[in-house]
Amino acid sequence: MRYFLLNIIILMVITGCASNPTNPGLRPSAGTNQIALANLNLAVEYMRTGDLEIALERLNRAYEADPRHYGTHNVYGLLYQRLGDPVLAEDHFKRAIALNSNDSESKNNYGSFLCQRGRFDEAEETFLSAASNPLYQTPEVAYANAGTCAIANNRKDLGENYLRQALSLNPRLSVALLQMSQLNYEQDNFLSARGYLQRFENFSSHNASSLLLGIKIERVLGDEDTESSYEMLLRNNFSDSLQVQELNELNRQ
Repeated sequence: MRYFLLNIIILMVITGCASNPTNPGLRPSAGTNQIALANLNLAVEYMRTGDLEIALERLNRAYEADPRHYGTHNVYGLLYQRLGDPVLAEDHFKRAIALNSNDSESKNNYGSFLCQRGRFDEAEETFLSAASNPLYQTPEVAYANAGTCAIANNRKDLGENYLRQALSLNPRLSVALLQMSQLNYEQDNFLSARGYLQRFENFSSHNASSLLLGIKIERVLGDEDTESSYEMLLRNNFSDSLQVQELNELNRQ
């Protein structure tokens, strides 16, 4: 089963949800160094396009202009996480939170980092701290991450509760809808699984994981036309994916 943890910097790319959260650390405030802010914006854009070396250069310039800007350390954490340096990533996430303990975006990103490192209890505490901030514009993201992290820690009931909290705040949150579809499929609640997947389709484009899940659901429910449609989309759009390999194995059984 695939689990999705949302980093704020790429939230809209992953979820396709309707809300528009601010990118990490990009909000100007009193005394903000404009050179630092400009370079931080550029670093985020280079991260979006995968130009990580240039992103690091821009982050270094932002840091030189304002070493105490919490947003810079938040993005440093995300960048070093992608570069495979967990020591530096954690150091910068902690520095971001120390500089601004009310920044839920940094906490959410740090929680994702902790969960991916298998530090589930610390991650849960960090996600819930982020979600409890009344000034946080997207607490559903932190709840969804708490849910996916709990499920990854084999605490499915707790994970489902957090996912439901996320959807109560934002019924369009695609990653939570897909996760709920997967959970219901595993619990043999196939009609509910279909329902959540259909809601997912209303708010997000399919990915390889969602298409494979749709194939599995419809294979059980006996809708051959919909199953074939999902299979065609999976093979045409994600021909080199692990999900196609898994489908081939299922078809051979």
